[in-house]
Amino acid sequence: MVIDGGGAQRLTQKGRQTRRRIVEGAAEEIRERGAASTTLDDIRARTATSKSQIFHYFPGGKEELLLAVAAREADRVLEDQEPHLSNLRTWSAWQDWRDAVLRRYEQQGVNCPLGVLITELGRTTPAARQLTSQLIDSWQAALREGVLEMQEAGEIDRGLDADRTVAALVAAVQGGVTILMATGGIAHLEAALDTTLTLLRDGVRARQRPGA
Repeated sequence: MVIDGGGAQRLTQKGRQTRRRIVEGAAEEIRERGAASTTLDDIRARTATSKSQIFHYFPGGKEELLLAVAAREADRVLEDQEPHLSNLRTWSAWQDWRDAVLRRYEQQGVNCPLGVLITELGRTTPAARQLTSQLIDSWQAALREGVLEMQEAGEIDRGLDADRTVAALVAAVQGGVTILMATGGIAHLEAALDTTLTLLRDGVRARQRPGA
């Protein structure tokens, strides 16, 4: 998934590089300070850009820049799960995916640049809602492919609804991430992933037992 507001597509190569540097610098500031505490002056200082440059690339100011940061971070959510997310054909691959998700969020800590969708842009901002929907749809589509592959191989109960299963899995992950951001602890995310994957495995085992 590659999400961009469209502004970068009209720039020269040098302009795209400058815009990307500003977005990456803003994301780093947010990781360190949190979205609410990050100012345009902080971003200018980190990226060695002027105020006029900021507004050249982001005419809408901080809100437009934060949306660009959120778009980049939405891409990173999925990138950081690869190559496992696209290859969920064995339980070993699912375990590797689980480890990659935990590693990503453990390294991220409590300051999530993607959280600007909620803290700064608001849940009702159309562009933010669209971005979130695109991320969730892409994430669930990849997981659904993995579930279907495992059902075909007889490793996951074929009676399970793949769409509802992956929706529950993403909800479990996001719930654990929310608690991580609030407490700094990874335990709830780890428990959510492990419990969900165990249920997926045990479902087919139960059906295979004599008399089941």
